[in-house]
Amino acid sequence: MNASFIILSVSQLNTYVRSVLDADRRLSGVFVRGEISNFTNHYRSGHFYLTLKDENASIKAVMFKISAQRLKFMPYDGMKVIVIGRASIYDRDGQYQFYIEDMQPDGVGALHIAYEQLKEKLSLEGLFDEDKKRPLPKYPMRIGVVTSPTGAAIADIESILARRWPLAEIILYPVLVQGDVAPVQICKAIEYLNLNNCADVIIVGRGGGSIEELWAFNDENVARCVANSKIPVVSAVGHETDYTITDFASDLRAATPSAAAELVSPDITDTVAFVDGINYNMRTILNKKLADYKRRYEKAVSARALRVPMNIIEMKHLRLDFLNIKAIRAVKTAVNARGHSFATLTAKLDSLSPLKVLARGYAIPSSQSGKIIMSEKALSPGDDFKLQLNDGIISCKVLYKSS
Repeated sequence: MNASFIILSVSQLNTYVRSVLDADRRLSGVFVRGEISNFTNHYRSGHFYLTLKDENASIKAVMFKISAQRLKFMPYDGMKVIVIGRASIYDRDGQYQFYIEDMQPDGVGALHIAYEQLKEKLSLEGLFDEDKKRPLPKYPMRIGVVTSPTGAAIADIESILARRWPLAEIILYPVLVQGDVAPVQICKAIEYLNLNNCADVIIVGRGGGSIEELWAFNDENVARCVANSKIPVVSAVGHETDYTITDFASDLRAATPSAAAELVSPDITDTVAFVDGINYNMRTILNKKLADYKRRYEKAVSARALRVPMNIIEMKHLRLDFLNIKAIRAVKTAVNARGHSFATLTAKLDSLSPLKVLARGYAIPSSQSGKIIMSEKALSPGDDFKLQLNDGIISCKVLYKSS
């Protein structure tokens, strides 16, 4: 081997090739159109790995976490995109690949795709289900408003409420309504109003603008804060045709802040008329009741019992005397009936008395203990016994028994 040759290691060769590629300005800041395949979201590192391809060729690509975090949407296989980046190689593997710095969908805007992806995700979670919507209070006395303190939205809301429902207190929680900080402030406002029970209903929104200006209301965290609010929330982002994610997550969507103010407030004119109607009905019913009680009172006052009370007492005395006589007669009749029945029973009992039998010449023998002797077998010669006659008792002794 010729000693003039320079022998490179693999690492040196890959490093040299990478330096050549990196030095070529035409390979830096390159726009490439292609279709994504083999997409992998490496959750641990946050890097995106994919292949860009067209009908005739393909190239490995990587998008590091610092760039991937800026995307508003999530890439997927089959998505046609336009990327910007640089071509280089990975020293360790000698793999020629494209390092993506930014990515946009080809044809459809990135924000639109991000919107559709988030809408589908939250819808599948049930965040937009109708059975989770809370009814608005009929007569709110505290209306929370989460919006910019200097925008047209708060002015429109105040104007509508001053005309329709001036009884309500407006609780303004000032926030930014666009920019990267806006979603954090909006969530903080909703959580504060809930934690401190500051309002009966909350209006969240802003005036109109481009999709980029309204993007804070397509934020996932804002949607979850709105859906988790214990206080009913009305979304009032100033665009009549398009919906934001917040519109779906809220309890009610209003096309504009002015419309939101009308939806959360009753019309005081109608309310006053309603109260007047109730007041009239109550007075009518009350007057009818009073007239009825007056007639009953006059009838009671004109009754004979109140005009001549002694007559009533005398009539009650006569009635009492009549009932007394009737009761005495009834008692006497009952006593006589019972007496006659008693006499009859006594006569029957007397006719059955043993004394009557004795009076006819019969006698009743009994032992010394008083037991009636029913047979001569109960006595033996020498036994003492008694003999009950009609007019007395004779003590006897058995001398002998005939056989």
